[in-house]
Amino acid sequence: MDADSAMASKVDYDPSARPISDNQTEKNSNPTESEPSTPQQKQLPSNLSNNFNNCSSTPGAGGFGAALPGPRCAPIYSVVNAIIEKKEDGPGPRCGHTLTAVPAVGEEGNPGYIGPRLILFGGATALEGNSVGSGTPTSAGSAGIRLAGATADAHCYDVLTNKWSRITPIGEAPTPRAAHVATAVGTMVVIQGGIGPSGLSAEDLHVLDLTQQRPRWHRVVVNGMGPGPRYGHVMALVGQRYLMAIGGNDGKRPLADVWALDTAAKPYEWRKIEPEGEGPPPCMYANASARSDGLLLLCGGRDANSVPLEGAYGLAKHRDGRWEWAVAPGVSPSARYQHAAVFVNARLHVSGGALGGGRMVEDCSSVAVLDTAAGVWCDTKSVITSPRCGRYSADAAGGDAAVELMRRCRHAAAAVGDLIFVYGGLRGGVLLDDLLVAEDLAAAETTSAASHAAAAAAMPNVQQGGDQNRYGFADDKNGMYVTDSLCNGAVVVGNPVAPPINGDIYTDISTENAIHHVSRSSEGVEYLVEAAAAEAEAICATLAAAKARQTNGEAEVSDKDSGTEATPGAKSASTVSKPDSTVSDNSVPAGVRLHHRAVLVTAEAGGALGGMVRQLSIDQFEHEGRRVSYGTPESAVAARKLFDRQMSITSVPKKVLAHLLKPRGWKPPVERQFFLDCNEIADLCDNAERIFSSEPTVLQLKAPIKLFGDLHGQFGDLMRLFDEYGSPSTAGDIAYIDYLFLGDYVDRGQHSLETITLLLALKVEHPHQVHLIRGNHEAAEINALFGFRIECIERMGERDGIWVWHRMNRLFNWLPLAALIEKKIICMHGGIGRSINHVEQIESIQRPIAMEAGSIVLMDLLWSDPTENDSVEGLRPNARGPGLVTFGPDRVMEFCNNNDLQLIVRAHECVMDGFERFAQGHLITLFSATNYCGTANNAGAILVLGRDLVVVPKLIHPLPPSISSPEMTSPDQHIEDTWMQELNANRPPTPTRGRTQVAGDRGSLAWV
Repeated sequence: MDADSAMASKVDYDPSARPISDNQTEKNSNPTESEPSTPQQKQLPSNLSNNFNNCSSTPGAGGFGAALPGPRCAPIYSVVNAIIEKKEDGPGPRCGHTLTAVPAVGEEGNPGYIGPRLILFGGATALEGNSVGSGTPTSAGSAGIRLAGATADAHCYDVLTNKWSRITPIGEAPTPRAAHVATAVGTMVVIQGGIGPSGLSAEDLHVLDLTQQRPRWHRVVVNGMGPGPRYGHVMALVGQRYLMAIGGNDGKRPLADVWALDTAAKPYEWRKIEPEGEGPPPCMYANASARSDGLLLLCGGRDANSVPLEGAYGLAKHRDGRWEWAVAPGVSPSARYQHAAVFVNARLHVSGGALGGGRMVEDCSSVAVLDTAAGVWCDTKSVITSPRCGRYSADAAGGDAAVELMRRCRHAAAAVGDLIFVYGGLRGGVLLDDLLVAEDLAAAETTSAASHAAAAAAMPNVQQGGDQNRYGFADDKNGMYVTDSLCNGAVVVGNPVAPPINGDIYTDISTENAIHHVSRSSEGVEYLVEAAAAEAEAICATLAAAKARQTNGEAEVSDKDSGTEATPGAKSASTVSKPDSTVSDNSVPAGVRLHHRAVLVTAEAGGALGGMVRQLSIDQFEHEGRRVSYGTPESAVAARKLFDRQMSITSVPKKVLAHLLKPRGWKPPVERQFFLDCNEIADLCDNAERIFSSEPTVLQLKAPIKLFGDLHGQFGDLMRLFDEYGSPSTAGDIAYIDYLFLGDYVDRGQHSLETITLLLALKVEHPHQVHLIRGNHEAAEINALFGFRIECIERMGERDGIWVWHRMNRLFNWLPLAALIEKKIICMHGGIGRSINHVEQIESIQRPIAMEAGSIVLMDLLWSDPTENDSVEGLRPNARGPGLVTFGPDRVMEFCNNNDLQLIVRAHECVMDGFERFAQGHLITLFSATNYCGTANNAGAILVLGRDLVVVPKLIHPLPPSISSPEMTSPDQHIEDTWMQELNANRPPTPTRGRTQVAGDRGSLAWV
């Protein structure tokens, strides 16, 4: 079988590079015959070498303590000693095969559970001839390595048991082939194309269905014309639904065409598309992988003149149906083809590859990563700033084992979580049979300027030469990484994004008579799409600043840059380090503490508004900076052109986010008619209720996290907070910081529907990052009187409005009631009252629960308040109404001591500065709506809790009347808004904390 001249080329890409002779190649490769491994399981390597050090580490400095800001380098691979019980279970030496990651089936711990697997199919198990010697190579397809022994066997590697096995599916198997393509669609592997003993394989789609215990082959019926027989092409599942086939060779010439098959539309049909923009030239032996949000990245390949290519191109679908190519930013590493590429979160991992003329990539760029969040390429040494030849170098001559290990081509790669697996391939005329693995912890992090600066500032006291091979997890459930030393709390570590499987997301494809549904994991993957370039701005700027400080010999970082409170735009991000599995004592933060500075927004403080800025009970202020600029305008445009792409997948939550999540662009609707109908709201509530019902009554959360107090339908304030301090979206900071809202989402304000529907949509889209607990206004008997019911009727009509109001309140009965953060901070809406002494009392409350059915514990939790000040201890009557109490600082200290807590954060009361301390700082009242009910003139605030458990208040002040919301001043809106003005006049809000309750106030619970 002639599968093209794998190692031959007409043109030597870099004639000045020193060639490697056959003898040298064989000596360096030191091949060994394939033997079955002994049945002894080896743990997947936990000491995956030095690759976790920062790319911009100081030369000669050891350990993560020497790390400076910048994207992470490419990881280092090591060999896995997998279990092979019988010789036929192992794939053996081969090349030109595919390796595809398939997600787990069932739930772990239940009967029938099958863990994540790697499926290896096909390939060539023998060679004809030897590698090309010196001299001018002949044309492609003649001299060079010729593959033989093409197979159609399938092997399975169980990631959990570290065991290979051969699988024998029932049904009609594909013909033997190599140089084909495969991708995962749920628990099915779709295979297409390739070349076999008889020439090009048919263009049919074959599906290996692994949903059941006994695998089965299917042949998918596809109507009309398709890509046709070809080999050396790429295929990936894009945007959860589109099978994309690109390029390759049809036996006559390299191709550049793009074909799409919509797996959601039957009958199945290939459609040739003509993307806009600058795409790759006709080429073969490129490689591609799809990021979970719908961005396909294609890199490398060999053109019609047999010249290796070095470019990378992104392909994505616009919301209007157009497809567009864009050139990836950054300086790409060595040109190559017959390499492997796979996404791990937002990082594209590229390994190995051929250069032509019998040579392979063999310097430190044999393993490279395109960090799509930073817009840069990295190899195993550093960020790539100039092209590499990829040929003979000091790296290879020095016997670098890691470089030699990845000197291969025609291999295959797949990813499971943050593990990248590579199998087989070709090196110097020798087929390989090793399984390699690397772990990319950096793929789970999203970096920003401030956190890198903080890390750099924290490191001087760490000795050089530390162990570079350590890593660990602080929390198995969330996969949160911890550091070996938090260094005075300066290192901030956030939740990693849920990892994709082989860069693909589950969808459904079936044969004519077999339809298998695969549910999508609830842990959806959220990446930086719209903000990738913006995040890169901070990374690149800080990287340059750090290098400048290093050059100038500066070791100190100013206080302004050393903590989470100095994060530009408050979009603090995470840096992931490799701690020891046994965390040292100094890795535990000293305790929860309120930072000595509060942050407030003064960008709009022009003219008379400056007088509205109040001195808070914090020693001093610090104005937060905006995002730093990103290098050159050209690089910013290039990055945005590539990454401002997101698939349009129709759903109510996505419709809500597209319509409402506009921190800078949202304007109050001119027409009061709400944009969702009752059916869409019902769908949104159903989805959210399923999530709330699966959560505990007391949430267990991790830092870093943002806390929001009462919003009361003041949607404009929520957008201002998102704009100033980061929003929960791919354009914001949801990838590395959680959001917790403390209740009272509806009533009083004019946009309760916008507020609650957006928060529910965020919860559905980010169930593990966005958290909601219940407030006292999330109850039918309350919000029937204070605005929400009236708004539903006024904006949706009486019939639909009343139905929506009832449905929302049924949902409210499922809301969690409190949250514990790091087991040190408890968050609730109201307080501890007289009855709550232990967290277990809250945990024991069964949901759903209506307000009237609740016990005294529920009433205290949602309605009680602290006393007037720290001098008033014990329990006192609450002016809100009979039966309610206020609790003193002694009760706060008693509760914290009983539960080993350090802080209570609650909402429920308007406070002038947006936040207020009580009980010597052991309780904080938080209120996020400004100028409450148009009369209080208060600031709004959020609290940002860093990984070091430092609490940073961040404020916005009320807008002056001249730039208030249009609905407050427009004559067209006056009549429609009268209902809310009259309601607030008839039922005044509870006075701002510290102000006297008016006798007979109909806004109190006594009146209700």
